[in-house]
Amino acid sequence: MSQRRFYLACYDVTDDKRLREALKLVRPHAVGGQKSAHEVMLNEKEKRSLLEDLGYLLDLDEDRFLLISLDPRSRISTLGIAVPPLAEDFFYVG
Repeated sequence: MSQRRFYLACYDVTDDKRLREALKLVRPHAVGGQKSAHEVMLNEKEKRSLLEDLGYLLDLDEDRFLLISLDPRSRISTLGIAVPPLAEDFFYVG
């Protein structure tokens, strides 16, 4: 299995049905997040698949999707009562 990278996936979807479907596509990869911004761990194959699936789902005239690669050297920190992201298949060094 190829190495996973940490990304921030954000979307603004105008239609409720497409919004629910977008959440179903992003959520399995999420290790944290809230509402329409999620921290996700993806390898290259998962990234291509997610972008392709969202490309078919979203209306490019009305909806927006942003996938930002985060620097792997960054330290994970939380504010307030937030809980650091946890994932059974991954561990964080920071």
